[in-house]
Amino acid sequence: MAKKSKQYQEAAKLVDRDKAYDVTEAVDLVKKMDFAKFDATVEVAFKLNVDTKQADQQLRGAVVLPNGTGKDQAVVVFAKGDKAKEAEEAGADFVGEADLVEKIQDGWLDFDVAIATPDMMAQVGRLGRVLGPKGLMPNPKTGTVTMDVAKAVNDSKAGKVTYRTDRDGNVHVPVGKVSFDTDKLVGNFKTIEDTIVKARPASVRGTYIQNLVVTSTFTPAVRVDLASF
Repeated sequence: MAKKSKQYQEAAKLVDRDKAYDVTEAVDLVKKMDFAKFDATVEVAFKLNVDTKQADQQLRGAVVLPNGTGKDQAVVVFAKGDKAKEAEEAGADFVGEADLVEKIQDGWLDFDVAIATPDMMAQVGRLGRVLGPKGLMPNPKTGTVTMDVAKAVNDSKAGKVTYRTDRDGNVHVPVGKVSFDTDKLVGNFKTIEDTIVKARPASVRGTYIQNLVVTSTFTPAVRVDLASF
């Protein structure tokens, strides 16, 4: 196991490992502990009681955070004709068809979100091996395969984040930056928590959310008391 830095060790002294904190207190503590020399990302992590080997217990979706993410999202749209024009007018950074597919096949990946109209997916599908591992492949479940490209672009620019369970049933989602006011981070946090709760698979039995923590890029995790919501 890699040795933790002195700064991390000092920050860890502020956290009571046996305590589940009120959500506002937890966010305040993460902000206090942060020692990054940049505006670090604050993230929430859920440990869910789901069996991801079962298709109906795999969570995947997207939600627009009320207070944004603090990050400017570069958006590409695969569309043609009127839909390409619609995407450009909505503020998409890059719009194209086969030319955009070829550019990405050649190694260009300078974007954060990829959106496609359904009729473009035959071409975009060829990028699965490139975009899939990076979580950039357009998908109907996250609203990125759609005819309403203007809404998809606007949502992405406004602070849309995606979520999905990993193979161990964990979900990690960014909720903003350390520079955000606590109430804005808490508002985003509660939006994510509400979304995950509503996405509970009907086949899950017992305690659904087994653990919930908040952390930033370099800080220790702070456990959140679910009763504080």
